[in-house]
Amino acid sequence: QMKLEESGGDSVQAGGSLRLSCSASEYSYCMGWFRQVPGKEREGVASFDVNGGNLKYADFAKGRFTISRETTKRVWYLQMNSLNPEDTATYYCAAARTYGACADRDRVRFWGQGTQVTVSS
Repeated sequence: QMKLEESGGDSVQAGGSLRLSCSASEYSYCMGWFRQVPGKEREGVASFDVNGGNLKYADFAKGRFTISRETTKRVWYLQMNSLNPEDTATYYCAAARTYGACADRDRVRFWGQGTQVTVSS
């Protein structure tokens, strides 16, 4: 069972930046980030495959967020810039042993425990 551990969540003011990190216990074919607020479904933020393929961003993330990874391929990041209060959520890292799966919530097989991001106006 792959284990994922996020870090980097914090409280920031609007316009600020945060970098989230996810460390995996095993090799993953794809990796991604989702977020969720109470009462809403978990939504995709960004994802890609370990070979760099299938790179996808949610519309709200384009131009502000960047997903990247370490060359070891077991640590990946979400750099978030120009944060606004609507970005307040619990952010989860995601992984699967199938290429292209990490963009689809229903195909993700491994989840982190979540890290809270709070953006104040």
